[in-house]
Amino acid sequence: MYFKPFEELTFSDDFMFGKVMQDPEICTGVLERLLHIKIDRLEYPQLQKIISPYYTSRGIRLDVYVKDSDRVFDIEMQSTPQDALEKRMRYYQSMLDIDDLIRGSSYDELKESYVIFICKISPFKKDSPDWNHPVYKFETMCRDYPDVIFNDSACKLIYNASAYKTEKDPELRALLNFVCKNNADDNFTRKITSLIDKIKQNEINKTEYMSMNIHEYDKFRAGKKEGIAEGMAEGIKKGIKQGTLAGAQQKAMEDAKKLLKMNVLSLEQIAEAINLPIEQVKKLAEEIHKD
Repeated sequence: MYFKPFEELTFSDDFMFGKVMQDPEICTGVLERLLHIKIDRLEYPQLQKIISPYYTSRGIRLDVYVKDSDRVFDIEMQSTPQDALEKRMRYYQSMLDIDDLIRGSSYDELKESYVIFICKISPFKKDSPDWNHPVYKFETMCRDYPDVIFNDSACKLIYNASAYKTEKDPELRALLNFVCKNNADDNFTRKITSLIDKIKQNEINKTEYMSMNIHEYDKFRAGKKEGIAEGMAEGIKKGIKQGTLAGAQQKAMEDAKKLLKMNVLSLEQIAEAINLPIEQVKKLAEEIHKD
């Protein structure tokens, strides 16, 4: 699977976006520009937060999850087009609510929630007359009686960075321009650029990037359409059919040992990335520890 060189990563790349948004000041600044609100105190951002309330349900892995006293925010960066974006946002919203209620809250204690997708290119079909606006805000409303307020305190926002030129707010326009073109045109985006340079100078970050596959499922689907990952997937299937499963398993075991020695990923993450049973990964970890 193709990985963009670490030195070429920008703010719109998943790994770098997550690292930058770990800075509470930057994270607060991004949210304030996106939502035109003032945030007094923001809890420390959680990266790749996993919500999987039931064994049989499909869990989600959030890019950046943050909250203040009465609001929760999920911020997703989308560098490539994604299928079923609208339904994906619907599911993410429901998972945020479940995550709140699973702790014993009542319905009226649900926090105001924002699911935010920042798209590098327009997520809508270009044959639509409204495909190229910079901001799309969706809230629950009554189609027949728009004046009736349905206050479920849930909001979904899609930002189309490619339409940054038509955004009237200068701070948001500069941020969207930075996402789309990597142009740092104001003090805030220049501050992000400076932080990115510091992140790239840290060898630990490079090691972490090289050993991780962030959002493997989404990248695999995008890569398959472009023919990047199709050969690998087909090769695995053919190998199993031709009776070479033992060789494939041996290769997986070797890859798992390398990742274990790097001591960057958890056992569960390694098992998922290499497609090995967690029991095998644990056994390998014990062997390496003994050695």
